[in-house]
Amino acid sequence: MSARNVLVGIVALCAGVTAVLASAAGVGPADATPLEPSSVAAVAAVEAEGRWTSRSVWACDRRKVVVVEGVRPDEKMPREKAQQVADLLMDLMRFCSEEISAHIGRDQRITVRANGLVVEDYVPGQDLPIVKASFSEPTRKEMMIWDAELKKLVAEGDRLFHSDEIGGNGVACAMCHPHASNTHPETYPKFQTQLKKVALLRDMVNWCILNPLEGKELPYDDPRMVALEAYILSQRAGKTLEAGKH
Repeated sequence: MSARNVLVGIVALCAGVTAVLASAAGVGPADATPLEPSSVAAVAAVEAEGRWTSRSVWACDRRKVVVVEGVRPDEKMPREKAQQVADLLMDLMRFCSEEISAHIGRDQRITVRANGLVVEDYVPGQDLPIVKASFSEPTRKEMMIWDAELKKLVAEGDRLFHSDEIGGNGVACAMCHPHASNTHPETYPKFQTQLKKVALLRDMVNWCILNPLEGKELPYDDPRMVALEAYILSQRAGKTLEAGKH
């Protein structure tokens, strides 16, 4: 609900309460104060000035948000303003586990809120006493969880790579590329003559699925594609990235 609708609703509610009280006092509807057109006009005028207009931009962790005053929700910010927002979000990411909101006013003053506390005139990079800095090495538990999830994904990719289920003729990826040999994932993106364009690893995986395997290509975000890439990359762990190398 917009701020305009909220204000109009409040004014209307007040008018309704006035009418009820007037009725209880024996005053007829004609004596009750109606919602003046001027009130609606005043709301519209304030809205036109953009005093209620703002846009929220979230960090990737969805725990940090910057509210930019004076920018409509559907408006693309000027580059300088967008950079200011990005810099502020990255600054707040120092406090990884915290939920923080920052507000950039029309006067460029920054107000930060966290844990029910407020810091005004905040300057990115300065201490933020209302939260505790938490950007540190991952815990042993976190490392164990991440490692287990990666191994599970790689194992599924290994299974698919050695299976004929993604093809249509019985051929499996591993029959031509045992242990993902001769795939060179560390050299992508690079120009591939078969595709006649600069390709990503996933493009080449799909080319192989369509051609040697005679199967159907996988969408980029298909869990099977993600698993296949994870397996292929895991087999080349430690190799230097050399994009474009042939």
